[in-house]
Amino acid sequence: MCTSCSTTKFVPDGEHLLTEVKIETDNKIVDPSQMEQYISQKANTKWFSLFEIPLGTYNLSGRDSTKWINKVLRRLGESPVLFDTLKADMSRNNLRAAMQNMGYLRADASLTTTAKDKKIKAIYKLHPGKPYFIGNIEYDIHDKNIAQILNMDNAENHGLKSGMIFSINNLENERKRITNILSDSGYYKFNKDYIIYEADSTRSNDSIDIKLKLIKYRADSKSPEKNHNRYYINKVNFTGDDGNRIKLRRSVLDDNLAIKEGSPFCEHDLQRTYNNFARLQAVKYTNIQFEELPDTSLLNCNIQLSTNKPNTISFQPEGTNTAGDLGAAASLTYENRNLFHGSELLSIQLRAAFEAITGLEGYQAEDYEEYNIEGRLMFPRFIAPFLSENFRRNSNAHSELTMSYNLQNRPEFHRRVFTAAWRYHWNAPKQNSTYRFDLIDLNYVYMPWISEKFKEDYLDDDSNRNAILKYNYEDLFIMKMGFGMTYNNGVHAIKANIETAGNLLSLISNISRFDKNSQGQYTLCNIAFAQYIKADFDYTRLFTFDWRNSLAMHFDIGIAYPYGNSKILPFEKRYFSGGANSVRGWNVRELGPGRFKGTDGRIDFINQTGDMKLDFNLEYRTALFWKFNGAFFIDAGNIWTLRSYAEQPGGQFKIDEFYKQIAVSYGLGIRLNLDYFILRFDMGVKAINPAYTTKKEHYPIIDPNFRRDVSFHFAVGLPF
Repeated sequence: MCTSCSTTKFVPDGEHLLTEVKIETDNKIVDPSQMEQYISQKANTKWFSLFEIPLGTYNLSGRDSTKWINKVLRRLGESPVLFDTLKADMSRNNLRAAMQNMGYLRADASLTTTAKDKKIKAIYKLHPGKPYFIGNIEYDIHDKNIAQILNMDNAENHGLKSGMIFSINNLENERKRITNILSDSGYYKFNKDYIIYEADSTRSNDSIDIKLKLIKYRADSKSPEKNHNRYYINKVNFTGDDGNRIKLRRSVLDDNLAIKEGSPFCEHDLQRTYNNFARLQAVKYTNIQFEELPDTSLLNCNIQLSTNKPNTISFQPEGTNTAGDLGAAASLTYENRNLFHGSELLSIQLRAAFEAITGLEGYQAEDYEEYNIEGRLMFPRFIAPFLSENFRRNSNAHSELTMSYNLQNRPEFHRRVFTAAWRYHWNAPKQNSTYRFDLIDLNYVYMPWISEKFKEDYLDDDSNRNAILKYNYEDLFIMKMGFGMTYNNGVHAIKANIETAGNLLSLISNISRFDKNSQGQYTLCNIAFAQYIKADFDYTRLFTFDWRNSLAMHFDIGIAYPYGNSKILPFEKRYFSGGANSVRGWNVRELGPGRFKGTDGRIDFINQTGDMKLDFNLEYRTALFWKFNGAFFIDAGNIWTLRSYAEQPGGQFKIDEFYKQIAVSYGLGIRLNLDYFILRFDMGVKAINPAYTTKKEHYPIIDPNFRRDVSFHFAVGLPF
């Protein structure tokens, strides 16, 4: 191992290798982890906060720096960090200044070092002392118009309160707050530099009286002071590239324009206008300039829009490998970003795939063919009746119509799937949230042909009858609606979805007395429709220790219940476990339900599904070198059925047994962060396998079998 090399190999005599930097405090209010950013010199990088692999790699190199192997090792590794007394003094000063800015005006920081065998440890001790608080507060505003807007005579409008800690953050936040109010109230030329503070600490030992002064406007140092001008929007003018005509309807421009003629200048409306035009597919970039009319308080707003080319065509070839069966696929996509001159996006994709299937005995055909056509039309606004103009302008939403037809020909069966949906998407940036509402989503599955051998082996044989399998090879109609939301503030991430299907059709069926099939299900055009409800909740919490190390904690639960016209969930709506984003000790669809153990690999992908899912994950992430990151993870979870099915023995959820059926795995991963996307390779190892009862197989962590208990996963993006 690299760490076995002498860590002081390249440390000169009289110098010391900085092996550890710690921050301690005698005041629990100051968090040492938040003060690490002020340390000017940190120790060498440790993978997973434990292993000095980069330094060890560097130390593997020889002293001859001209040899290529030494150059490579030094480039991949990290040179030793030699303790620098100047940087240590700088760190102490930085820590002292940071605490003073936090309100600890008499704060100090000390440094203790422990040196041995060319190695040194540095411990910074923080001595914040007592914090200072804000005492009396006075707002000195002589501009009557601004004073009226701010209304500081009412103490409830004060951002600073007596008793708050006298910190730079609190003072700066008040300057920003007042500046934002005035910038949104017509004060085009106002900035926070016009707000200054006077402080008086003579009245008390631990409090400081504050006077906030708003100084008058001065164009330059030689100009006289005067009240700040309040500006109003005179005219809004649109121009295209180099003065050309914009190929967008005027109504679309007006709907996305938040700046109003005759209204006071508003910085918030300016940013909204930028954001509104940025989300239009037809617009490449937006440039907004304000022109001050001489000797007036009027502004002309000039908006230049650069538009994208309306039509694009792209071609994407693919190679596929499904359980060793090789194949190829290709897709051709056409896009029009301005179909009706309202930045509507029309996308049409044609896809074809072929795969040579091996290992199927008794079937005439030995290949798989798939053809798919998908169309999508997206409108950058709400398309719905009875919406007011103000609602359309203020809603950051788009409407989407999608339709697709999929044709699959396999040796076992032929399958046709038609889908159509009308959806709404919108977001609330201030709340870090996005939303989706599926008003209607139709799915029609048609099975025109099923091989006689497949019927004989799996569908018609009474001794091998499989209700779940048979249900998924029948014609089916699904009409659903659903709602989903996501929230992400960088620390907490939440996803929640709920959908329901078949309720409206069930109501109509009961009223109109639709025909029933032999299973007692109502049918529409001789096709049974699905009826179910499904809900999912996903939560991720990120703990950041420093810029190199973090811990991600993840939990998700999902439950779906078939009722009314359905006793079994459609296959596409059932849960599965295992794979790159679940319990990584198992391959996708190889775990569960419960303690169920698969028997026939060809059809177990149907049986190894469930109505309920639980996942728990812990992943420690660390920066390695260049763009590579590493991870150590522990995964736990499983799926269950809500009903008891003969084809899935041990798969039903039972409150007194489910915790005994939680599968556990652990493993290592490496990630290549290419900024735009992340390539991920994970190796998962089974630790607890609920499918086995013997101790040796139930707890493979004790005696792992590489062939049985190890799974490899390649994916794009982080697992959660």
